[in-house]
Amino acid sequence: MVARLDLRPRQRRRPGLGIAAVLLGALVATGQAPLGFWWLALPALAGLIWLLAPVASVRAAAGLGWLAGVGYFTAAMFWIVDPFFVDPQQDAWMAPFALVGMAGGMALFWALSAAGAVVLGATPRGRALGFAVAMAGTDLLRTYVLTGFPWALVGHVWIGTWPAQVAALVGPVGLSLMTLLAAAGPAAFGPVRGVLFAWAILGGAGGYGLMRLHAPEPPARAQVVRLIQPNAAQNLKWRDDLAPMFFERLLTHTAAPGHPDLIVWPETSVPFLLNRPQGGLDAIAEAAHGTPVALGIQRTQGFRAYNSLAVIQADGAVGPVYDKHHLVPFGEYVPLGDLFWRLTGIETFAPSLGNGYSAGPGPRVLDLGPTLGHVLPLICYEGVFPQDLRTTTRPDWILQITDDGWFGTLSGPYQHLAQVRLRAVEQGLPILRVANTGVTAVIDARGRVLDHLPLNTEGHIDAHIPGALPATVYSRTGDWPVFLLLVLLAGLLAWDRLRRGH
Repeated sequence: MVARLDLRPRQRRRPGLGIAAVLLGALVATGQAPLGFWWLALPALAGLIWLLAPVASVRAAAGLGWLAGVGYFTAAMFWIVDPFFVDPQQDAWMAPFALVGMAGGMALFWALSAAGAVVLGATPRGRALGFAVAMAGTDLLRTYVLTGFPWALVGHVWIGTWPAQVAALVGPVGLSLMTLLAAAGPAAFGPVRGVLFAWAILGGAGGYGLMRLHAPEPPARAQVVRLIQPNAAQNLKWRDDLAPMFFERLLTHTAAPGHPDLIVWPETSVPFLLNRPQGGLDAIAEAAHGTPVALGIQRTQGFRAYNSLAVIQADGAVGPVYDKHHLVPFGEYVPLGDLFWRLTGIETFAPSLGNGYSAGPGPRVLDLGPTLGHVLPLICYEGVFPQDLRTTTRPDWILQITDDGWFGTLSGPYQHLAQVRLRAVEQGLPILRVANTGVTAVIDARGRVLDHLPLNTEGHIDAHIPGALPATVYSRTGDWPVFLLLVLLAGLLAWDRLRRGH
């Protein structure tokens, strides 16, 4: 019945179709954290695909896909305006342009998916399945292109539910493909068979997830790590009159009763440089009473500046250091800034001259000794990139330090936390997460939050390091199997189109 739908009445109601596309896109966004309404997002996605499936014009489909993407990314990523209100007098005027630019730009991926569906499918069924394949393909594309930005992928709607465990096999893009194929069922096969098709996919995923979540737990490590959340508001953190107070707050929690084996402070947590500590490292070592402290700190080397994690030893000496390598474009550096300087002589955007951070050499597993084991550090934004967790040496656990105070208090910090939970599932490794304003969390190897400090609270957690699982399929293969599956599915749809003579 869906295949015989007439396009002409719909074409006469194009404004109504556009409004419907925007609204459906916004409803799909309710599946993202903090709401997690997968039960609303999935029918909305199915409705969007039903709306797009009869459209045989590449231009019309791309337009509707773009409008749906605008609705989706505006709703899912409205937190993008929050960094501009840290210093509102100077930056607030840019907030609307940032939201419009981000939503409109990211929506181009949805427009590409909708256009790709028309290219792949000769019939409404083919276009419905083609949209699922193309959309999963663009989720993969935006994971990597232009340094990548895999935020609010379609598959993220399952984080915290049984089906999310499938990410241990196929990763986040595999979750997106699973979700999109299920949502395409009603448009491709009709209401009854389509719903059965969707439930077969999701039921299998949920069954696997339930089985995995009820498998025996690996034993936790005996060592205790103290995670400190100072709750230094972003607009106050670097004020000359308040920075000493926040530093003292960190020292107080460091010296609190207990016997941790490691103490962790969040990203950029101190008001001095690693290479110019002015007694700060000695104060940290004294407060820690012989316990090493891993902290986020800035450092300079020549004219270059780095956003780093450093381990301060019991005597105040600097131990292993990791430099963040996956930087935020336009937030931590200006892309091609050094090239622009060499071509024009304008120094303003050149990281090599200290105007922004320089990238470290890449992921690095730190050896913290025989008791704490090998740890993979992530600094803030690096936690959203699954490819950044693939290293030649498998770590025993993962440590993320972050300053989510930039992300506001509504959705941004919770979406960031959700993605880090998915990294644990994908790798089969526990993650300890330390945030400046929250959410600090202890996450087990199946992505469950065992303990946490709420957003905008001060405190610390003393926690054992959860146990690690054996290496997952996804940790060994990455996105290659899903990429090859997408190529195969696209090829089958294209062959069907050719067979029909279109």
